This record gives sequence, C-alpha cells and structure tokens, in this order.
Amino acid sequence: MSAPNKSYDPVEVEALKPDEIDRVRDEALAAFAAATDLDALREAKVAHVGDRSPLALANREIGALPPKARAEAGKRVGRARGAVNKALAARQAELEAERDERVLVEEAVDVTLPHDRLPSGARHPLTTLSERIEDIFVAMGYEVAEGPEVEAEWFNFDALNIDPDHPARSTHDTLFVEGPEPGADSQVVLRTQTSPVQIRAMLERTPPIYVICPGRVYRSDELDATHSPVFHQVELLAIDEGLTMSDLKGTMDHMVRSLFGEGVHTRLRPHYFPFTEPSAEMDMLCFRCRGESVGHPDRPCRTCSSEGWVELGGCGVVNPRVLVACGVDPEKYSGFAFGFGIERLLMFRHNVADMRDMIEGDVRFTRPFGMEI
Repeated sequence: MSAPNKSYDPVEVEALKPDEIDRVRDEALAAFAAATDLDALREAKVAHVGDRSPLALANREIGALPPKARAEAGKRVGRARGAVNKALAARQAELEAERDERVLVEEAVDVTLPHDRLPSGARHPLTTLSERIEDIFVAMGYEVAEGPEVEAEWFNFDALNIDPDHPARSTHDTLFVEGPEPGADSQVVLRTQTSPVQIRAMLERTPPIYVICPGRVYRSDELDATHSPVFHQVELLAIDEGLTMSDLKGTMDHMVRSLFGEGVHTRLRPHYFPFTEPSAEMDMLCFRCRGESVGHPDRPCRTCSSEGWVELGGCGVVNPRVLVACGVDPEKYSGFAFGFGIERLLMFRHNVADMRDMIEGDVRFTRPFGMEI
C-alpha cells in the first residue's frame, strides 16, 4: 500500500488557486454592482452564491486536500465568500431602499381626498329596462302596483279562471311553498306570473283601474340559455267603461314606439288564455330590420330571424269571470290586460345570447349598458 501524499500542493488544484479565487470573487462583486433592480440581483445571487456557483464548488474541493493544506485553502475561500456575501447584502439594502423611495413617489396617496369614496358600479339592465317601461305607463296615467311573491293559490290560479286540473297547477310547472294536499281549498305557491297583483288591484280599488305590475316570478324550469326558474314580468291592467281591443292595441303601439322608436307597430294573432276573452299573441315589427329582411337572404336579421316580426307577449280583453271573481260588474265595466317577460325583451333588444349572463352578477356584463335617464 502506498503512503499518503503529504507533499500535495493545493495550488495545483485549479479551483483553489489564489488567482482563480480572486477572479471569481471579483466577478461576483462586479455582477452585484451591475444589478439595477432586485430581480437582476436575485439572478446574480444564484450565479455567484448558489450551490453551483464557482466559490461553492471550490469550497467542496477543500475536503479532498491533505490535512496540512486544508487550513490555508479554507481561509482563502472563506475570505472570498465573506466578501461576496457582504457585497450582496450591501447591494440588496441599496436596491430595497431605492425601491421603497420609488414606491412612495409612484404610489403616493392623496390623503386630502374623501375617504368614503367607493368605485362606481353599474345598474343592472333588467332594473333599468323595467323602470323605463314603468315610466312610459306612468306618463299615460297608470299606477305601479306590487304584490307578494309568495302567493295564495286562489290569487295565482282560481281568480284567473284557471281550472283545478290545468297543467300549470302541477308541480311540473309551479313551485309550491306548501305541498298540495288532497282536498285542500288552496295552497301557497311562488307566484308563476304577476297576474295576482292585478287580482289584488281589482279587489282593493274601485274602477276605473289603470295599473302596471312589474315583478319577479317563479317557474319550475331548468336554468339554460333561454330559460330561468326566476325571471321578471311586466303586466298591465286597465278596467273602465267601454274599453276594447282597439284600446289595447293603441296602448301597446305607444309602448313599442317609446321603447324602440317611431315606425314600430304591433299586430295581433288569435290565441287562448283562461283569463282573457278574446285573447291574442302580440307581435311587434322588428325594430332592427323593420321587416326589410323578409325574403332577402343576402341581408339576414338576427333579431327576428328574417321573419319581420318579434313575439312580444300575450294579451286580451279581461274575461268576465275574472271580473266577477273580483267583484267588478262585467255589465258595466270591461278591460284589457297584457304581459311579457323583461328578460326576453332585453335579450332581443340588445342581442343577449345567453340568459345566464343576466344573473351571474358580473359587472362586465352590466357596465356596457350604461345609464339611462
């Protein structure tokens, strides 16, 4: 066996040569001095102080030296690493001070401003549209009427001439607050329409009656792009002597002109509703193409699907049975009623493709609609 190499000269190890140690030390000091921000200093720290830095690798070589050579090499590497760490700490303190001074200038807060200011939000377009419709009818002499959203079944169905076996009274369509019990006279439901407000208006007022009834209603529907279990309706009711369908159409023509501009009018299509007789579905002339897209595939209209008309809602002359149920003399008074969904009106008025966008509460949806005064 050969004897230990006691004459081993550490100067012969390249990484431990004094000149090499001084060189890597000076490179580290220069890199720290050249760093202009904390991010650059972090990169220089990894390169010159990290586990794979030249001084760290040189420090590992010391263990392979003979005992007599380790002390001198260790001192040499230790002095270099101490100088590097000291320069790093000093440069980091300088850059942090510069950053703090810059932040104080760039992010200065004017403490003289009112402290209770809040960022501006946006009114929901459903609210804006509903109030605009209310204003149109209030200007015509109508009153805004409201009623409870949790309603007795009598107000929601019976008084409106809806038979007990009508499909709308099943749990497939209606949300019952108290489940239907066999033989019970009336249950409690989440109102499926704002028509119960009309019933309450006729019970509480003496004709002539002119009311508009906006509000939230509930149906047993799945939430998708065109349906929601919770949505909004606006209904109107007029009870007076001598009212006819022509009065209804004139009223609706005024409403659509006020909402969509001059030249827009309505048409009536025969339909059936238990609470009106005669009844009709009302369409309005497409307010975008004004019917000019019909028969012209070269200029299609997304709003009316090139049909020229947009379905607005149901309407008709109030059924005499409804008047009798509310204590109004059908021999003396007649009336008309109309109702439509505000979400649907908003969708085709502003080309909203998905109803779910209206209820997610994202200000990016509501803000583009702006403020209507």
